[in-house]
Amino acid sequence: MRKMIGKKVLVPAFAVIVLVLGSGFVKSDFFEIAKQIEIFTTLFKELNMNYVDETNPAELMDTAIKNMLDDLDPYTKFLNEQDVEAYRINNAGEYSGIGATVRSYKDKLVIIEPHKDYPADKAGLKAGDEIIKIGDIKVADFDDNASELLKGANNTSVKITFKRQGETKTTMITRAAVEVDAVPFYKMVDSKTGYIVLSKFNAKASSETKAALKDLKGQGAEKIILDLRGNPGGLLSEAINVTNLFVDKGELIVTTKSKVKKFNQEYKTKNKAVDTEIPLVVLVDGSSASASEIVSGSLQDLDRAVVMGARSFGKGLVQRPMKLTYGTQLKVTISRYYTPSGRCIQSLDYWNRDADGKAVRTSTFNDFTTRNGRKVQDGGGVLPDIEIAAVKANELTIALLNNNVIFDYATEYYYQNKEQELGSFNFSDNDYQNFKTFVSKSDFSFETKTEKALKEAMSTKEEVLVNPEIEGDFEELLASIDKNKIAALGTYQKEIQKKLEDEIVKRYFYRDGLYQYYLSNDEAILAATELLGNDEKYGGILK
Repeated sequence: MRKMIGKKVLVPAFAVIVLVLGSGFVKSDFFEIAKQIEIFTTLFKELNMNYVDETNPAELMDTAIKNMLDDLDPYTKFLNEQDVEAYRINNAGEYSGIGATVRSYKDKLVIIEPHKDYPADKAGLKAGDEIIKIGDIKVADFDDNASELLKGANNTSVKITFKRQGETKTTMITRAAVEVDAVPFYKMVDSKTGYIVLSKFNAKASSETKAALKDLKGQGAEKIILDLRGNPGGLLSEAINVTNLFVDKGELIVTTKSKVKKFNQEYKTKNKAVDTEIPLVVLVDGSSASASEIVSGSLQDLDRAVVMGARSFGKGLVQRPMKLTYGTQLKVTISRYYTPSGRCIQSLDYWNRDADGKAVRTSTFNDFTTRNGRKVQDGGGVLPDIEIAAVKANELTIALLNNNVIFDYATEYYYQNKEQELGSFNFSDNDYQNFKTFVSKSDFSFETKTEKALKEAMSTKEEVLVNPEIEGDFEELLASIDKNKIAALGTYQKEIQKKLEDEIVKRYFYRDGLYQYYLSNDEAILAATELLGNDEKYGGILK
């Protein structure tokens, strides 16, 4: 079985080359590509035939492909059959399984979010539960991604063994069809303002946004807030169609530029808009990427909406899946995209890396103008017209999220504070002090840019310039920085507390409850509602 897998992976590698050969290379490149194919083929053959120990061709090829693609950008990836299916499901917006978001570890799967009224929720699974066994298979003994074992045909059952707060439990889950809504929530904020959450750009994005927009207008909405925060993107076509809801037919939304001529395209709106006049605010943050930036960036460039929140992620690259053999694919970056003003919002330069091999962040920005002559810039995501402090990310908050500290504290909070009501939920200053204590007792640590620079300076010190006294000053400075990290929990309380509240509210009231909570507690929504209530100020920003 292993050798068969090796052959499956090997063929796609050559299929990639065949695709490249047909993609518009100049003639002189043909010889170099053919030469490198021949070198690699002979090397791979001799290595597997003659190496002192038994080799695994599949694993060797997998490593070779991944390392080759890692030198390009993080979005160009080889997709095996399972990856292709996951990619299809993500874009289609439906699958069969337990209806929960999970995080995969080597020895367990952690439930991140059970979706309301789906199988995992009905079976009693909660966020923070650690799945250690699926049927008779231990997660720790499963070589591949064990989350695949949770999927299956509708109405099939599986026994789940999990740990909760140190106690081992079991439950039976009956799989079912799971709908992944692009618009999980929409509602009137007040008598004249509608609020729409667009969480992903799958195949349902534009149709669900259109339905929500029409429904809200039917309820009396005269202004709209479109929330793209946390939306990582998706289908380019859906980004154009969503924008088309607010701008009329024939508007240029995106231009793609590539070295391959057929990928140089202009994308214009093709349909009649739902409403070209309704005042519109688009909310973005540091996790709004790709298609989210096409929508927010184009609406900003066309002076069709006021963008609020925090600078978006900055992904100005377009990928396309290329079919290979044996059901595999190459998802490859084919072009950069440009908004109507002509700007590319790509923030990281993967082709000019620093000494550590990390992509360099754009530090110089070029000015462009919107349709009304307002200044906008390229190179670093979409910068909002109005920034909201609580939405901004910072190094500490990102580290707390990435290290699951906020998630783990929310789990502890949930089991220590059972009864909550959405209308009266309040995360107090005392609760935040408890969080600070939780962080100080955890093994959480992260290295700041200053620390890294100091440590590098110490590791490359010149003996003639550095003496024990100076070394002591270095150590003292590092200790001071470490101490200030805990103090920074107070400095960034507003931003961190918002993330804590988001995670905790979901534990009690699911995601639907979180959006309901936002309507009266989220700083960005409150600010957007206030702006939309002031016609003069709203119009003044766009003019």
